[in-house]
Amino acid sequence: MQSFPKSVVAMLAFILAPACAPIPAPLPAPDETGFARQLSAPHRSAGNVARDRFRHPGETLAFFGITEDSTVVEILPGSGGYYMEILAPYLKDKGRYIAAERDETAAPQYLADHQKLLARLRAESGLYGKVAVTKFNAGRHEIAPPGSADFVITFRNLHNWLERNELEGALRAFHKALKPGGALGVVDHRGRRDLSQEAQMKTGYVREDVTIALIEKAGFKFVGASEVNANPKDTKDHPEGVWTLPPTYRLKDQDRARYEAIGESDRFTLKFVKR
Repeated sequence: MQSFPKSVVAMLAFILAPACAPIPAPLPAPDETGFARQLSAPHRSAGNVARDRFRHPGETLAFFGITEDSTVVEILPGSGGYYMEILAPYLKDKGRYIAAERDETAAPQYLADHQKLLARLRAESGLYGKVAVTKFNAGRHEIAPPGSADFVITFRNLHNWLERNELEGALRAFHKALKPGGALGVVDHRGRRDLSQEAQMKTGYVREDVTIALIEKAGFKFVGASEVNANPKDTKDHPEGVWTLPPTYRLKDQDRARYEAIGESDRFTLKFVKR
């Protein structure tokens, strides 16, 4: 598979802009007897619940098409487990939830968070006792048995993989894990169309058209986009990039009320299927 260094990504951003505009897809209603029940469940952390108004988890998971008998691999849920808190209990009786987490080469802070995740799974075994944990590091590991997953989902990770030139390997691992026709669900910070991807690489934002082009080149077919996680208030010109906004607030108290009023970043929500 051809690799895409940053210079090529930037060129794709310019060349493919007119041809890769996202195709809006109708948004399914959330599963009121499944996702909604989990959203209001007492086990969810208060910090995660507070983010629901920006992340629209029920609508997002419904758009991807996840059902209670699905096998779902989430990439890097971390100890905070925002989607794990929803999906692991939802899938535990009829489906399967797999957390594809850091491997032993990760930086110390990520290894510490990985241990915190494992401790949480043990401590809350009633909720997470059936969670399977696998290794993820670009394309170095199998994140699930080949051809076994109905869904691979990833949230706000693409900007890191692009910057580190790891996207090709990650997509290779996703493609291998998915069943034929299985779906890849992607949410990330939506970049500006008037700037190349190269110019935005350090801001955390990713051009939607570039994302679609690169994922399709990796053996996936783009089937739809949802605007459920859009935020038109996000001007995408912040001094510390996307991390200026909540929940990070990298500028701390400087202009905090202004950024709080904007809310979390403008995000694209994309669905692909394995070809």
